[in-house]
Amino acid sequence: QVQLVESGGGLVQAGGSLRLSCAVSGGTFNTYGMGWFRQAPGKEREIVATISWTGFGYYADPVKGRFTISRDNAKNTVYLQMNSLKPEDTAVYYCAAGAVRFQRLNSRQDVGFWGQGTQVTVSA
Repeated sequence: QVQLVESGGGLVQAGGSLRLSCAVSGGTFNTYGMGWFRQAPGKEREIVATISWTGFGYYADPVKGRFTISRDNAKNTVYLQMNSLKPEDTAVYYCAAGAVRFQRLNSRQDVGFWGQGTQVTVSA
């Protein structure tokens, strides 16, 4: 069973930075597509960024140029570096792993495993 544990959330002022980490256990990490999603109060969970097992990244338009997703296969960890944060980035951020190996995450329907979520709050 794949398990994902996020860390690194918190409170930051607008314009600041945070780095989220997601430690993965229980699977062959380097064969899974990984991603970050977020859910703000009253809104649906949305994709933020994904990274393929080969390291190719994809970003949702609202975070392009500000966020960077990366993975360290030796440490079974995926990261989300968030710079120039805005109040509208406030949400619970979830780490996600694909349902099957060698599959990119294109939507929530591709997710097989979720982390517990970590709160990110950006003050104005």
